[in-house]
Amino acid sequence: MQGSTDRIRTTHVGSLPRSDKLTRLMYDWQEGKDVHQELEATISAEATAVVGKQKSLGVDIPDDGEVGKPGFSNYVRTRLDGLGGAADGWNFHDLIENPALLQELFGSEGGAHINMPACEGPLRYRDREIKRDIANLQKAMAEHDIEEAFLPVASPGILAGHVTNRHYPSYEDYLQALSDAMREEYTAIAQAGLIVQIDAPDLPCASPQHSTMVPTDILEKYGLAGVIRLHIEAIENATRDVPAEQLRLHLCWGNYEASHHYDMPLQDVIEPVLRHCHAQAILFEAANPRHEHEWEVFETIKVPDDKILIPGLIDTVTNIVEHPRAISHRIQRWARVIDKERLIVGTDCGFDTFVGINEVNPDIAWEKLASLSEGAALASDVLWSR
Repeated sequence: MQGSTDRIRTTHVGSLPRSDKLTRLMYDWQEGKDVHQELEATISAEATAVVGKQKSLGVDIPDDGEVGKPGFSNYVRTRLDGLGGAADGWNFHDLIENPALLQELFGSEGGAHINMPACEGPLRYRDREIKRDIANLQKAMAEHDIEEAFLPVASPGILAGHVTNRHYPSYEDYLQALSDAMREEYTAIAQAGLIVQIDAPDLPCASPQHSTMVPTDILEKYGLAGVIRLHIEAIENATRDVPAEQLRLHLCWGNYEASHHYDMPLQDVIEPVLRHCHAQAILFEAANPRHEHEWEVFETIKVPDDKILIPGLIDTVTNIVEHPRAISHRIQRWARVIDKERLIVGTDCGFDTFVGINEVNPDIAWEKLASLSEGAALASDVLWSR
């Protein structure tokens, strides 16, 4: 992965607006309807289209928009043997305290189709769908003359939190099994010459004040810092065959519009990540009102010389389009705490985390990405003229 050698480069986190046709086909597929052939053709066509759209808006490091997945974590239902049934529920405490908002955010048809599985037997990876996603992205890259792109994948820890364990004797055994199984997906992406993005909201969301994702007994056994380290070790095991320059790690506190007043401070998670994770690039929320101020963390934390920071400068749960000058100002502020050559800019999270769960209007999502590119160009003119 290249840094920013002569201008600030842009990327995003993963999911992009899906068409109404693709959304409906995903629902039908989840309901067991015979739509496989049409779904596969639609996924291929939309992957090519979404890559071209990103290029036209100035996104330097695109992906496939996650068009082949029903969601950023529940997609593993068809990629891992041993999964079935339905997972137990878990939640965020700010939403537990506001059930009306919880219903507003997730009580839709999209919420009903999240369809998270449970682990009911030994885990083993199936590679058919990742081969499809890789082929679709490579085809789109060739058609649109793109040299560098990424594919997002779920971290072992977020799967341990989302996919209820009903088979392995302990949390540690389950996390290890997930890490070993998902390694095949991560390695396949890297071997294809693509960037692997590990989506790891399990690290910032491990705090018991914020979410119910990590079992209470595990938090009591290891403490919060110990759980974070345990989950980083699972990531490191799963990515041991992925070179650092092909690996980036995404941190977020849940991509939903609520108070987030229980969120863990960035400092509590970024320090162990920088110390123990070999990923070259770290992506994290830095645009929304709860976390925008945390650029200050890097006034005291030294970022290792081999790391790239990718702060999110676009809020993915509001329909307000950030002004390019506001983005430029944010970039210049970040360039005061890390060398501009080691700064890429992105979004806080995805725009369509689960199919049908999109708090930003699709047209506005694309406008936001265009504004990100315009802001990066403005900042580049300033930073490279000094």
